[in-house]
Amino acid sequence: MKIGSHHFADPVVFLAPMAGITDRPFRLLARRLGASAAVSEMVTSDTRLWNSDKSRHRLDHRQEPRPRIVQLLGNEPGPLAAAARENVCRGADVIDLNLGCPAKKVCSKAAGSALLGEPERVRELLQALTEAVTVPVTLKMRLGLDRERMNGEAIAAIAEDSGISMLTVHGRTRADAYRGQADYFAIERIVRTVSIPVLANGDITSLQRARQVIEMTGAAGVMIGRAAQGQPWLPGQIRAALAGEPIPPAPDVATRLGLIQDHITELHTQYGEPQGVRIARKHLGWYLQGLGLDEAWTRAARADLLAARTASEQLRRLRAHLTGIASEAA
Repeated sequence: MKIGSHHFADPVVFLAPMAGITDRPFRLLARRLGASAAVSEMVTSDTRLWNSDKSRHRLDHRQEPRPRIVQLLGNEPGPLAAAARENVCRGADVIDLNLGCPAKKVCSKAAGSALLGEPERVRELLQALTEAVTVPVTLKMRLGLDRERMNGEAIAAIAEDSGISMLTVHGRTRADAYRGQADYFAIERIVRTVSIPVLANGDITSLQRARQVIEMTGAAGVMIGRAAQGQPWLPGQIRAALAGEPIPPAPDVATRLGLIQDHITELHTQYGEPQGVRIARKHLGWYLQGLGLDEAWTRAARADLLAARTASEQLRRLRAHLTGIASEAA
């Protein structure tokens, strides 16, 4: 698969953009563990807000391997174009437009998946982006506003006509949010509509599901979202398997301990205290769940880790819990 000058071995496995989750430390870890690419958390096109701590961290791509893919959120051609140009100046290799977020606070501002109801506005936004920058522009979208207004094929055709280099299609509508099952047959219809690469997204939680989805849809690859929470090695495992390479095994407890410590330490470094400690808590919860241990132990360990107030204390408690597990597993 090719996006501009960036070549990927087929089929590709991208890490999905997830607000509050796929920050720089998480993206670095997923790429290190084999993901084809990792898309940034969505960044507002309103550059007046870029001085906030949230935007500052979301605009941080230090040490990230290329291609660096920045996802923008907005609904006005001018601000989107300006934001795209500025991100390219800061090192973005690909600009992605968000037409997939179903969150009320986003849709209430006529952005994200709400734009699916305005095809001509979508055309204006995409043309503004492709004319504003020389790097490739991609689009992440849903199937439509709801099951009665599924216009994904029309939006995909507009995207291709506007010069978009790749589509990612989440197999749900805006109204679905994350309920129900992803509709892979609808994604397949979109794949047949366009000649540009399409990634399938939604409910892809395992290698088996990834293979099924690619076979069903004819997509060039998949994008992994929530399934990577607590297991950032999953996109890399799926990519290797789909490419016919030896599949890296899920890390054993000792290896997992090192990965978790690296991730939590990077969060502390990225955000400082106390924000880094707070952000680390949700990741620790997912990591603990992924260990598949006794539910009572997991609850107790999570409560103990939540009680930590400093970075050093959080790491000390984490080591104590996971070192004990590693010793028992040896």
